[in-house]
Amino acid sequence: MSPNIMTEMNTNSPLVVGYNIPAEAGMDECDIQTPCLLLDLDALERNIEKMGQFASEMGVRHRVHGKMHKSVDVALLQEELGGACGVCCQKVSEAEAFVRGGIRDVLVSNQVRDPAKIDRLARLPQLGARTICCVDDIDNVADLSAAAVRHRTTLECLVEIDCGAGRCGVTETSDVVAIAQAIDAADGLEFSGIQAYQGAMQHLDSYEARRQKIDIAVAMVRDAVDALAAKGLGCDIVGGGGTGSYYFEGNSGVFNELQCGSYAFMDADYGRILDKQGNRIDQGEWENALFILTSVMSHSTPGKAICDAGLKAQSVDSGLPVVYGRDDVEYIKCSDEHGVIDDPQGALKVNDKVKLVPGHCDPTCNVHDWYVGVRNGKVECLWPVTARGMAY
Repeated sequence: MSPNIMTEMNTNSPLVVGYNIPAEAGMDECDIQTPCLLLDLDALERNIEKMGQFASEMGVRHRVHGKMHKSVDVALLQEELGGACGVCCQKVSEAEAFVRGGIRDVLVSNQVRDPAKIDRLARLPQLGARTICCVDDIDNVADLSAAAVRHRTTLECLVEIDCGAGRCGVTETSDVVAIAQAIDAADGLEFSGIQAYQGAMQHLDSYEARRQKIDIAVAMVRDAVDALAAKGLGCDIVGGGGTGSYYFEGNSGVFNELQCGSYAFMDADYGRILDKQGNRIDQGEWENALFILTSVMSHSTPGKAICDAGLKAQSVDSGLPVVYGRDDVEYIKCSDEHGVIDDPQGALKVNDKVKLVPGHCDPTCNVHDWYVGVRNGKVECLWPVTARGMAY
């Protein structure tokens, strides 16, 4: 059988609970097939509304980070309930998935250098979307310009500043100005501002330690904005800020666009960082809205329950998941298809369902096809992980 025929067969397969979907609308929560991603819709909506209110009070826009959930449905909800101005993501194919799903303002908060990817990026405005990307090398400008001219589109560009993450971006204000001027002079391109996301400090436990790192970033960005203004170049976007730092950038007087992602779902690693009062942020500031729903499949050994959520159902790069809402059992180990839950009191029984808070939500979401949205014990919706696997 040819690969094309196989692809067509898979694409046209009917949706069947337990085969290619974990649930369907109207089902009782107890009947959901596991392991799967479960969304507490009430908690999700409260998180989205709260961040929208925070951004409004600080007088900044919020461009939600789509790489976290990779879901058009979640992004549209963030626009509807949280007033999000658009989406940022990390890859061209990811951006295209959002645009094709109805998002009309998308930033690839990354560099695009491969010719084929640049060509695809330059075609996105033809689908009706404002399309923005980041640049940290003046040699990238000519290639972006040529593609935009070829497709008779306009690409907006942000100069990326390395403000402490040590990944992409330039560190000298003179380089920011030189790249911005090259963009401004190039056909088919529009200079739109600065990208300055400090990712390295987002998970520092201490509020004060995070603040000190952001102070350095704010100073760098302010110098760049002033230098650009002196050359007659204004910044429509000065973007950055994450779940661990948005209040610093939002109140800086320099940043005008936040790029928070994990706040909407929360995960175990982010939940451990502390707010200004020294409290964990998942115990007041944000709610856990995303869970891996798993079932106990074996309890043949006293004190140890085996569940069906192993490595293939999650990412453990930021640590193991945490059992939600109970302290009598603990998820302690996993292999490909199995998770080991310490159950010293024998509280769990075969087929019991357990909610796990993943250690890191972003890569965990990327290994699932569906979100199961639940409210009041019933399945309300089934949302595809639209951009799953869109890594190009």
